[in-house]
Amino acid sequence: MSARKILYILLVIVIGAGAALMGALGGGLVVYQTIQRQSPANLAANPTQPPAASLPLATSILPTSSPVQASSGEKLQISTTEIETAITQAVEKVGPAVVTVVTQLPGGRRSVFGTSQGSTASGSGVIITSDGYILTNNHVVNGGQSYSIVLANGSLLDAKLIGTDQFTDLAVLKVEGKMPGVATLGNSDVLKPGESVIAIGSPLGNFKNTVTSGVISATGRSLDSGNGYLMENMLQTDAAINQGNSGGPLVNLAGQVIGINTLIVRGGQGASTVVEGLGFSIPSNIVQVIASQLMKNGTIARPLLGVQYQPIDPQIAAMYNLSVQWGAYVTSVDQGSPADAAGIHTDDIITMIDNVTLDDQHPYINVLYSYAPGDTITVTVARDNQTLNFKIKLERMTN
Repeated sequence: MSARKILYILLVIVIGAGAALMGALGGGLVVYQTIQRQSPANLAANPTQPPAASLPLATSILPTSSPVQASSGEKLQISTTEIETAITQAVEKVGPAVVTVVTQLPGGRRSVFGTSQGSTASGSGVIITSDGYILTNNHVVNGGQSYSIVLANGSLLDAKLIGTDQFTDLAVLKVEGKMPGVATLGNSDVLKPGESVIAIGSPLGNFKNTVTSGVISATGRSLDSGNGYLMENMLQTDAAINQGNSGGPLVNLAGQVIGINTLIVRGGQGASTVVEGLGFSIPSNIVQVIASQLMKNGTIARPLLGVQYQPIDPQIAAMYNLSVQWGAYVTSVDQGSPADAAGIHTDDIITMIDNVTLDDQHPYINVLYSYAPGDTITVTVARDNQTLNFKIKLERMTN
C-alpha cells in the first residue's frame, strides 16, 4: 500500500474520532444544564420557572425533598368538622315531634300486640299539627281509661282521645300546650322498594326516641288482621321495629313521615320458623285521609249494611258442608238496617258485592268499605239452593 493511501485512512479515522468526541461533550453539557436547572437550589431561586421536559435519568437522581410547604411559608391547617348525613338531618327534623303514648288500662292485659305491664301500656306517636294533634295506632289506645304523652324533652302532658279507626289501626290524640316539633306527612305513593327509611319510636316504652334505619322492602302488602279483614296497601320495611314502636313514624330522607309503624312479624307458618326484618307501616296517604276525618268528626264515614257475620273459607265450608267456599255467613241482621229492609236473612251467605266475588283476597269488610255511605250496591247471597240479588242503599255507620 502506498504512503499516500495510508495517510488518507489515518486522516479519516482522526476526523471521525474528533466528531464523536465533540458529540459526547455536547450531550453531556445538555444533561448537566438540565440537572442544574431542576436542582432544589435553582428551583428555590427561580420558583416561577417552568421545569424542563422530564427525563427519566434526571428525575431518578434528584434528592428527596422535605415535606412540601406553602411558598409563603405558612403551614397548612386541617380542621375537623361534623359531617351531617341525610339520616341525621331527617332525625333532627322529625325527632322533636315523636312522642311516647302512655295508656292507663283497667288492668294488665294480653293481646296480639304484646302484654302491658301492670295497669299501663305504652306505644309511640307523632305530632302532626302545631295545636297538638297526635297520630298513633288504635291498638295502642284501645281499652284505655285515660292517656298521657311524654314529649321528646321529657315533659308529661295529659291527652284526650279524639277518635279511632280499627280498620286502619289509626287513632288521634290531642294535647294542649306548645309543641316542640311538628312532622310533615309525605307522599307514600311515590315510594319504591330499596328507598332508605328511618323508624323512630319508644321500644319497650323505656328507650325513648330510638332511631333505626333500613329500606322499603315492598309496597302494597296485605296482612290478615285476624278480625275478618285484611290490612291493605301496607309498607314493608326492614328497619327494626319493636314492641313500643307502634304508632311511631316511618320517615324518608327528606324528613317526611311516609308511614305509621303498626306491627311486626316474628315467625312464619311453621312453629320453628324465626324471621327478622319484617315490619309494616300504614302508608301516609291513607293516614292523611283517616286523620283528617278523625280530627274533624271524631269518626270515620264507614258504610253500614247492618249484618253480623262469620267469614267462610274452604276449611269452614268443608266442616259444615256449606254450598260455597268463600263468603260471609250472616249470623244476625240488625233490625231496621239496610240489610233488614232489603230482605237479607240470618243464615244467608253473602258471596258477592256488585261484581266483586268474596275470597281470600277480597274479604267482606274490605269490599264493603270500598264504598261510601249513600252508595247503592247489589249484594248476592246464597240461600238454601238459591242465588238471590238485593239492591241496597248503604247508610252511615254511627259508632
